[in-house]
Amino acid sequence: MKVEDHIMFTAVHGDWKVGERLNEMENEKVAHFLAKLSNTVSIKVPAYLTEVMDVDGIVNLARDLGDGEVSDVVVLLKSPGTSRKLGQFIHEDDKKLKKLLLDVAKALLVREALSSKLQITYPEGVLTELKVDPPFEEEHINFTAKHGKWIAVRRLIIDDKTPMADVARLLAAINESLTLKIPVYAGIDVEGIEGYFSEFKKVKKADLPKVVEKCLEFPVEEYAPSEFVEHARIYALRKCLERISLSLDFPAKSLEKYLEKK
Repeated sequence: MKVEDHIMFTAVHGDWKVGERLNEMENEKVAHFLAKLSNTVSIKVPAYLTEVMDVDGIVNLARDLGDGEVSDVVVLLKSPGTSRKLGQFIHEDDKKLKKLLLDVAKALLVREALSSKLQITYPEGVLTELKVDPPFEEEHINFTAKHGKWIAVRRLIIDDKTPMADVARLLAAINESLTLKIPVYAGIDVEGIEGYFSEFKKVKKADLPKVVEKCLEFPVEEYAPSEFVEHARIYALRKCLERISLSLDFPAKSLEKYLEKK
C-alpha cells in the first residue's frame, strides 16, 4: 500500500487530546504546520519532567534571572553559581545521571529566562483540537512524515509503566526533527545565518554581551522571505545560543541516555 505524502501528529494522553494531518505539501504550508507542531510539543515537555526535576522551582529561578537586559540574563545563565542552584532542583543522586538531567533542566531554564525578553515560539500557535482519528486506541504520541526523501516515524504507546520522562524524550526528539526542517521549507538562509555568527568561536565571559548584541541586531529581512521573518529570528537565536553553549531546545539524547542508564 502506497503511503501518500503527508505530515501527521496525534497526542492522546489524559486530558491532552490533539491531532492534525497536513496533506497539501506546498513548502509554505509545510513550514507553517511544522512550526505549529514545534510549539505544541516543546511547550508540553516540562509537564512530563516533573518526576525527575522540580519544574516549578526551575521556573521560579528563571524569573529571578529574568530582570535586567538580555545580555545580563545570558551572563547569569552561563554562571557556575546558576548551575549549582539548578542542580538543587534535580531529583537524582547519581552524579552521571544527574548531569544528563542537568542538560535538560538547563534548556528549561534558558527557555523560561529568555521567554520574557525574546520571542522563542513561532507565531502559528499550538494544536488545540483532535481533528483526525487517532491511529491507535491506546494513549499515545505519534508523529509521521513523508515528503520526498523525508520519511519520519516517531511514536510512543503510553501505559501505566511508561516513565513520564520517556514522553518528554519523544516530544523533544520530535521537536528536534521539526526545528531542522522548518528553515528548509520556509526558505531561510541557514548558511548565511551560520556565517553571521561565525566570528564567535570560543566565547569568553567578557565577550558574551557582544554575542548577544550581534543576535539582537540580526538583520532578519536579509535572510528570509517576509512570511517567515519571525521563524528566521528564532533560528538565529538558536544558532546564537549554540555559540555560547546554551540550548533553546530540550536535548532528547540526554533524556534517552538517562532512561537507558536509570
